[in-house]
Amino acid sequence: MDLTALKEKIAQGLSSITTEEDLIRARVSLLGRKGLFSAYYEQLRTLGADEKKAAGQEINALKGEVEASLGRMEAAFAEEERRKRERDASIDVTLPGKKPVLGRKHPLTTALDEIVRIFCGLGFKVAQGPDVELDRYNFEALNMPKDHPARDMQDTFYVGPGVVLRTQTSPVQIRTMERERPPIRVIAPGSVYRHDQDISHTPMFHQVEGLMVDRGVRFSDLKGILTIFVREMFGGNVPVRFRPSYFPFTEPSAEVDIGCVICRGAGCGVCKKTGWLEILGSGSVHPQVFRNVGYDPEEVTGFAFGMGVERIAMIKFGIDDIKHFYNNDIRFLSQF
Repeated sequence: MDLTALKEKIAQGLSSITTEEDLIRARVSLLGRKGLFSAYYEQLRTLGADEKKAAGQEINALKGEVEASLGRMEAAFAEEERRKRERDASIDVTLPGKKPVLGRKHPLTTALDEIVRIFCGLGFKVAQGPDVELDRYNFEALNMPKDHPARDMQDTFYVGPGVVLRTQTSPVQIRTMERERPPIRVIAPGSVYRHDQDISHTPMFHQVEGLMVDRGVRFSDLKGILTIFVREMFGGNVPVRFRPSYFPFTEPSAEVDIGCVICRGAGCGVCKKTGWLEILGSGSVHPQVFRNVGYDPEEVTGFAFGMGVERIAMIKFGIDDIKHFYNNDIRFLSQF
């Protein structure tokens, strides 16, 4: 059998290999099931016994040489790749160093830390409670029985029968009053959840609620403490006003507004031309709430308040869209 043409094709195929991709293609075209050698193996069937043996040995020897050549090329490519990785991984000590990127405290964390600092300075302590809450603590103990229309204001996520993702941190107040006796002065920061989302709302956000209970606590005490908080948080000259409102767990109830920090009371799009921005709700604790936790409303009085940390941060830092807090855009976060 004449193998001259096969040897020429093998030489041509091996000489064309310059990359690992070429090597893979050459291995398939030379040694694959439909490669060059397969056709010559088919021809062996037509030869006589003696000629077939001699031709088979010659083809096998040639195939072994091809496999050895391809193996040496494969090893050479692997060694080249190893050396390249070593070169890339080497450190040039003469190059200037790279300045590390420093993180920043998130504006929500900054606002929350400031809120906690102010109220702790006024004698409040921090209390915590579960995010997954019983209906009894989230609604019923707060003077919202199952048929109460105020429940429609909450846009609640129900986990199961009688179990919800808390819509406010007020349940922490109930748990604290069940566990302790007056005097009580606590704030409850934490995550809360409501089925609501737009430019100023997200399904998960953060609140800080406060509670003060003792003998002789008056609405004027509430006004004094919240006025101090507003002046500490937004500056000593910011106007403050209390507006009548309604919450099922306080009576009387009031919304707290501050003078618009954008237009300074002149009226703008942020304050809807009113010159005022709502920042929190508050009121005297409803007598029924005291009865629900075993307190005698004839002996103790108290007040409660609650604010959204996102809203406080948006006003304090002039942020116009709540989604900025959660987009993780380093250009936004690096400003704080």
